[in-house]
Amino acid sequence: MKKHFTITLLLLSLCFFAQEQTATEETITKEKKFTFSGSIDTYYRANLTAPNDDNQIAPNTSFADKSGFALGMANIIAKYEKNKVGAVADLAFGPRAIQASFIDSTFVNQLYVFYNLTDKVKITAGKFNTYLGYELISPVGNFNYSTSYLFTNGPFNHTGLKADFTLSEKTSLLLGVFNQTDINLFNPDGSYAVGAQFGYNSQFLNILYDDAGLGLEIDYTGGFSPSESFFLGINGAYADNDGEGFYGAALYPQYTFNKSFILGLRGEYFTRQSDLIDDDPNVIAITLTGSYTVDDLTIKPEFRLDNGSEEIFITNDLEPTKSLGSFLIAAIYKF
Repeated sequence: MKKHFTITLLLLSLCFFAQEQTATEETITKEKKFTFSGSIDTYYRANLTAPNDDNQIAPNTSFADKSGFALGMANIIAKYEKNKVGAVADLAFGPRAIQASFIDSTFVNQLYVFYNLTDKVKITAGKFNTYLGYELISPVGNFNYSTSYLFTNGPFNHTGLKADFTLSEKTSLLLGVFNQTDINLFNPDGSYAVGAQFGYNSQFLNILYDDAGLGLEIDYTGGFSPSESFFLGINGAYADNDGEGFYGAALYPQYTFNKSFILGLRGEYFTRQSDLIDDDPNVIAITLTGSYTVDDLTIKPEFRLDNGSEEIFITNDLEPTKSLGSFLIAAIYKF
């Protein structure tokens, strides 16, 4: 009997220890969370109506502008969070990163710390992607692989301080103060930008004022889903800096055929405005993109037609022309 009691007591002690250890591990897991993610992309591009040799030409938008086989970027994102605070280090390598950073080195896409002051207030300090516009630097966040004129001419990133407020289940507010637009590491002349975003039911009105850089930009980003298969994204923007700026609008209709394939279109009108010229040049760009996903790999074939109000492109005979047709196919892997 004594032997059985001793064995029972030992088993109970082991169970209690295992439960206590499990509870401790669960507590640590809840307090600390580390995530590691990223992406890699590459593409092939060819002009259909213009040369692909030394005279190659591309739409005047960011990225995806090389002929033949080309590289995008590798994106590595590390996030650490403990209780109410955390940090994100988002690094990028490759041609797309260099174009986005304007320097020939590793691009610090995002580098910031955050503090969840309450369940409805989050403070972020450092460098982070812009809240304006429909598109992002990373191709993972975009449906079309090539980017729009509105994205290219708007801000890419901000370095500074922002506060995100959850006002209700559908309503949000962002307020921020930043260095001069796209100045990443320091403030060279003591000029600051201020910005705000008001969101309601996934529709966002964005404002940025930067008198030393971009000037004033007002931007609307949103979308609607009339059905489970159809989505319509919308982006419109107006920017003015002492008579220099731009305005335009883009529609992003997308239809989901099944869980693997989506077909989408980007139709964009863009005008660059200036007090120094009489007629503001404009361009209409139509981009048709297919998105086929296999596990974590996405293949995107894309046809694009850019048509300008002036002869800003060339033909295969090197004659000036208003339009440019091009094709690309991109491969994007996310992890």
